[in-house]
Amino acid sequence: MFPSCDVKVKVWGEYACFTRPEFKVERVSYPVITPSAARGVLEAIFWKPEFRWEVREIWVLNEVREEVIVRNEIESRQSPRAKCIIEEQHQQRATLFIKNPSYLLFADIALKEFVDSPKKKYIEQFNRRVEKGKCFHQPYLGTRECTAFFGPPDGTEKPATLNIATGNMLFDIAFCENTEKRELTFLKKKDGSSSVEVGGFVKPLVFAAEVRDGILKIPPQKYDELYRQEGVHVKRAG
Repeated sequence: MFPSCDVKVKVWGEYACFTRPEFKVERVSYPVITPSAARGVLEAIFWKPEFRWEVREIWVLNEVREEVIVRNEIESRQSPRAKCIIEEQHQQRATLFIKNPSYLLFADIALKEFVDSPKKKYIEQFNRRVEKGKCFHQPYLGTRECTAFFGPPDGTEKPATLNIATGNMLFDIAFCENTEKRELTFLKKKDGSSSVEVGGFVKPLVFAAEVRDGILKIPPQKYDELYRQEGVHVKRAG
């Protein structure tokens, strides 16, 4: 039986790579999709500045199968100003991918404090876009080369028989406004009408993730922590 959430969507692809941050050179994927990657899929389908996505549960529909692929990459970052000669900077690196991943995402919509529109309007818009296969940009599973496909669940989906303790998993990244620690600039909506450029830093948030019977549940208090770090106020009802 599906949990009671605002939206649900089935997501699948040929490959996925949700990179673990503790591996610096070789990319190694978490065994399941992270909450931040799931949010990215939802935002690719439907996003508005009036609300935030809160992922509640992730069902792993396929058994986890891993595959190592060796690829040619360049050792330095690309830049419009810097010339890059591929023959001089290419390196062979291995990536641990997940093969044929499939997930069922359950999420709620949290409206920003300045929004007067009913939440039902955004839920219906999202469901229509899923039914028609519309998206703002093609969703992906971790890295952009891992194209994701999506559609409404048919009601027969069941989580795989899977129990994994993944350890610390990336939950999301908080964009914290701070004039003294100005490491980057980003746009922040100060009220319901305009966005302003502010300075600050980013702070990764992690949690102890565990897949039980094929289901990854995201602690709701992590969203409260995220909003405190960013100075954002939301309302979940409405």
